[in-house]
Amino acid sequence: MPVDVKELMKQVGKIRVVTNRLVDEHLSGEYHSVFKGHGIEFDEVREYTPGDDIRSIDWNVTARMGHPFVKRFCEERELTILFLVDVSGSQSFGSVARSKAEVAAEITCLLALSAIKNQDKIGLILFSDRIEKSIPPRKGRTAAMRLVREVLAAEETRRGTDLTAALRFLNQAQKKRAVVFILSDFMTSGYERELRVTARHHDVICCAIDDPRERELPQAGIVEIQDPESGELVLLDTSSRSLRDAFRTAAEIEEVSLRRSFRKLKIDALFLSTERPFMEDVHKLFRQRQSRIPRG
Repeated sequence: MPVDVKELMKQVGKIRVVTNRLVDEHLSGEYHSVFKGHGIEFDEVREYTPGDDIRSIDWNVTARMGHPFVKRFCEERELTILFLVDVSGSQSFGSVARSKAEVAAEITCLLALSAIKNQDKIGLILFSDRIEKSIPPRKGRTAAMRLVREVLAAEETRRGTDLTAALRFLNQAQKKRAVVFILSDFMTSGYERELRVTARHHDVICCAIDDPRERELPQAGIVEIQDPESGELVLLDTSSRSLRDAFRTAAEIEEVSLRRSFRKLKIDALFLSTERPFMEDVHKLFRQRQSRIPRG
């Protein structure tokens, strides 16, 4: 289905207004304290002053100049933030106010705006059962808004999900360590080994997005359900309590398994839903990460 450009820009504008406010009011300082640079880099050489650590003396410069000089270092602040976003057919589903794709666009915008306020680079990889689009990391507000547009514009993609291939592409394309946000419903399998490789090289945060109708069926009699990726149609008798109970149990087992998998790989995770705001979930994640930062 062709993208309605006017409607798309309206959605982008709405998301920008909302997330700008959230960043300014809630995330401005938290982001900087939680996502730090990965080391230190050389800044300058200056004359030694009493109290300086003698281990920082630059002996080469000292020998040339005839009096002590020390090396000065600063934190390597700039980060690369990558968003690996699932745009397969299941992402277009939403039984309440928003689809999973819209939630993905909102959280991408929130985190991207937080990143550019800290002068970090942001990049995007959209995937289904193939790589749909890859945008190299860039700085600036324009880059953030482009990411949101691309996520929303891909909402109607009718394809399956191959998270393994997407992770493999990311691992090959991004050699420098990055913070990687994976936004998906994780309705696929067999990706754990490649995710382990990704987590060894990057700081990975998985954002699992679901919808209430994927956890519990309504009691609505005979309903026809279509798989958004395969197009397969199935008739279900939702008046059957045993069917509804089995559906709910299967969904609970899947979530427990997903949470256990993330814990095993020591990966931080956000569990988001189309039916509720996500700001408190983001705060909780940031607080957890902040508590693990050594104090001294």
